[in-house]
Amino acid sequence: MTNIDFRYLSEADMIEAGVTDIARCVDVMEETLVLMRKGDYMMAGENGNSHGAMITFPQVPQHAGMPEDGPDRRFMAMPAYLGGRFNTTGVKWYGSNAENRKKGLPRSIHLFTLNDTDSGAPLAIMSANLLSAYRTGAVPGVGVKHLAREDSKVVAVVGPGVIAKSVIDATLTLRPGIHTVTIKGRSTSGAETFAAYVKDKYPQITTVEIADSIEAAIANADIVIATTTTDIAGSDAFPYFPKHAIKPGALLLLPAAARFDDDFIINDARLILDARGLYNAWAEEYQAEAYQLLGIPGTHFHDLMRAGKLDESKLEEIADVATGAIPARRNDEEIILYSVGGMPTEDVAWATELYRTAEEKDIGQVLNLWAAPVMA
Repeated sequence: MTNIDFRYLSEADMIEAGVTDIARCVDVMEETLVLMRKGDYMMAGENGNSHGAMITFPQVPQHAGMPEDGPDRRFMAMPAYLGGRFNTTGVKWYGSNAENRKKGLPRSIHLFTLNDTDSGAPLAIMSANLLSAYRTGAVPGVGVKHLAREDSKVVAVVGPGVIAKSVIDATLTLRPGIHTVTIKGRSTSGAETFAAYVKDKYPQITTVEIADSIEAAIANADIVIATTTTDIAGSDAFPYFPKHAIKPGALLLLPAAARFDDDFIINDARLILDARGLYNAWAEEYQAEAYQLLGIPGTHFHDLMRAGKLDESKLEEIADVATGAIPARRNDEEIILYSVGGMPTEDVAWATELYRTAEEKDIGQVLNLWAAPVMA
């Protein structure tokens, strides 16, 4: 049979298929991370662990029409294969430009293509902004599920942007006893917009406070969400979390830029990674610049390990916690730093889950690639 059809899913179709179901997404992300720990996946690059391939632009272009570098100015392709019950392959492709917000557009505009692993034929092409945002929030959610104290009452958000919304969704879903949210943003308007989001969506939250410093925001927080985007100035400009300001027993969710004192990382904090292979690949690709360019704290943990300052055994993986191979919490006082890098395997998993729901419920449009290929 030579005919190839594929399913097109708009953003509205993705919502109908369940893309915003954060509890379901957390379960799928946990399953994905466990499959990765077993090695049943492939990502790009010779190392099979690359985050993807990125196009960036020079600060001073030499050609007319070529964009110049700017905040979050890039194009990126993120391909992966994921095994297990998924057994699919796909790629997320997006362009990113902070200037988009002035036009009423999101910073990044995402598209996802899901393929049959055997033939390579497309199964679906789908809107992927919500796909990406919810899987990004759900991976920290796996950390909340296993590492946050059951009696958590206060959550702090540093960097109240789009990603923070999906992370707070996961956090409040998994720890319904939380009653207070504190917020520290770069601007008052951003913090107020996020506060309104929380108040409107979660009436069980009795207190929403806007703090004037990181220290004030996190002082009483059982869970800290750090979702500030990387600054072109490097780590000196990353949000700084001093040890003395962090509540004993706190879980810090770190899917974006954050900075800690090395002594705290090496001697005091418990360090959890989403997947070790990703950080190995970043170290290979970016070497000493990984942390400066990406901001993900786990890249700095990896720097310290390679420098002989941090014992490799301190870098644990969330999949080992999820499967019971290592303890979740060793005590109620330990401070846990959970670094989340984001991987295309996660996009493949959530896309596959939603595609199969769309097939079952006949959501979206079925389009024809060809009845028979002209060249074969």
